[in-house]
Amino acid sequence: MSRLVVKIGGHALDSLSPSSALLADLAHDIAQLASDGVEVALVHGGGPQIEELLETARVESRFHEGLRITDTLTMSYVAMALGHVNLLITAAMNHAGLACVGLSGADASLFSSTSLGEPWQRAGAAPSVRIKVITSLWASGLCPVISPLAVDHAGDLVNCNADTVAGALAGSLDAEALVLLSDVDQVRDDPDDPSSALSHLNARQVNSLIDSGAAREGMVPKLRAALDALDAGARRVLMANGTRHHALRDAMSGAIPTTEITP
Repeated sequence: MSRLVVKIGGHALDSLSPSSALLADLAHDIAQLASDGVEVALVHGGGPQIEELLETARVESRFHEGLRITDTLTMSYVAMALGHVNLLITAAMNHAGLACVGLSGADASLFSSTSLGEPWQRAGAAPSVRIKVITSLWASGLCPVISPLAVDHAGDLVNCNADTVAGALAGSLDAEALVLLSDVDQVRDDPDDPSSALSHLNARQVNSLIDSGAAREGMVPKLRAALDALDAGARRVLMANGTRHHALRDAMSGAIPTTEITP
């Protein structure tokens, strides 16, 4: 059995209702992969939903190097938002016919992490993974739908970036691929120039994009997650636009624009 970790986030999660065509497409794509002998784990983000909840609560959003600064108060709202997103995705995908279970990194201590400290506070480093939690669900014919919360050594919640979590999970599972679905088609050499899209990158080129500043804001943790996944044993990373219908299927087949990252 081959293994695949998929991360979905950004505007690909704008609609979380049972009638969401994008979630139905994703459920169908995962079900097809499962019928072909591929075990799939789905990690989700929730940035827009976190942002909306913080705005409602009149709590300021702050970021540093693409990661959310997470003080104690912000951590409580992050947990609320991600828990709600997880429930809605799980419900919608079960409604679409995919047998799945929602969980966070706190469940069975799936993800253990440490806070990054200042200035990020409760934002977390790449977690260690108890892969038996995932393999047990697969053995029961269930697809795990995972929010990126983790716990530290004291049992306190840690807010891990979803791309970082997906990269750590893909590496721990020795996955055939990590697929990062966001709301952009490909990595760009120049973020402001659509014609500079890159279809293939290796680890050296990814480091160059980060070091030069060509990778900005949220793209930085995505690329670092890709490197972490490859370093830990994942074979390749695909980055594609999750707002396209059947984005997972078409990214895997090369039918839509993607950036493939290899060692």
